Amino acid sequence: MFTAPYDTEGTVYFDVPMTLQSASVRGVRLTFENGGVVDYSAEQGEEVVGDVLDTDEGARRLGELGIGMNRGIDRVTDTVLFDEKMGDTVHLALGRAYDSNLPEGESGNDSAVHEDMITDVSGDSRLEVDGEVVQRSGTFRWEDGFEE
Repeated sequence: MFTAPYDTEGTVYFDVPMTLQSASVRGVRLTFENGGVVDYSAEQGEEVVGDVLDTDEGARRLGELGIGMNRGIDRVTDTVLFDEKMGDTVHLALGRAYDSNLPEGESGNDSAVHEDMITDVSGDSRLEVDGEVVQRSGTFRWEDGFEE
């Protein structure tokens, strides 16, 4: 499941290894204020993250929020089109929003890049929609093992 976020605040840590612009990147931390990245770091590939963010103004904003729901994908492959769909993950994409994520007639974030980054949410985490917890520690409300 994926959508285009409207606004972003806070810090996120991406713990799933990835390849951005043909380079290995690990342990990315992004801090957002007023919808844009204001600070970043990476344990590996920090220069690449900086290059992505400096592509254009839209590269510092999110174009996508996705929730991985495929329990059949059980390990990281370093192929983002599989990894972003893996159960127990959330991915955020810096840059361009896809038109299919938006209501007709609306435009989302515009950028020359769309770079997905993934974090594992199987640990101590929760996902809320309109104040209601819909996922806790990677388990959805409708799945066995969900705890209020």
